[in-house]
Amino acid sequence: MAKKTVRRKFIRRKMAPHPPATRLLLIRHGEVEPRYQGIFGGRIDMNLSPRGKRQAKILADYLRVKTIDAVYASPMKRVQQTLAPTLKAHGHKQTIFHDLREIDFGDWTGKNWATVRDEFNFAVHEWLEQIENPGAPNGESGPAFRARLEPCLREIINKHQSQNVAVFCHGGVIRALLAILLELPLPKTNSFEVEYASITQVALHPHMAEIELLNFTPWRDLVG
Repeated sequence: MAKKTVRRKFIRRKMAPHPPATRLLLIRHGEVEPRYQGIFGGRIDMNLSPRGKRQAKILADYLRVKTIDAVYASPMKRVQQTLAPTLKAHGHKQTIFHDLREIDFGDWTGKNWATVRDEFNFAVHEWLEQIENPGAPNGESGPAFRARLEPCLREIINKHQSQNVAVFCHGGVIRALLAILLELPLPKTNSFEVEYASITQVALHPHMAEIELLNFTPWRDLVG
């Protein structure tokens, strides 16, 4: 008896495409005035140096070709002075989040690295471990800093799904945001350099956060 051929009909189901990634451009302020360089500045509301102002202008020129759907910023002067050329050149409007200000270094504030090392008895490379636990004396601990920043981050992400958002802020803030996004302990971010007027770009996919650009400095990398 001849075998009966059975033909099966396969139905191809179209997979729903993933939405475009949400991209965060985490931008540190430019170089600060000389008397505050090399210290734990934190809550000190300092100005940019002349070099920092030049960095801010170069940064604005670089951002001219970037698609930016929203801008968020710390209210501190060094951030606002860094952001000003970008707002002027591109017509963006900013949203200020007061909780994007730099960490409060407490009793470390205004002291240089060597002084803090000697007075508080820890190696310079251990500063983030000290911040995480117990925190600078009379300042913010890592968990308190995270608790202040995370609602800002979640609000930005929720409001700007699949958009590109620039966040102008501080080195410590960028480290803390990366720790949240990458699910890292704060001390692990000591492996990342976050220089003045640098851009770190993170793409947020449904399944992961991807660093696309780390510590890119237009004032150094694009200018001879």
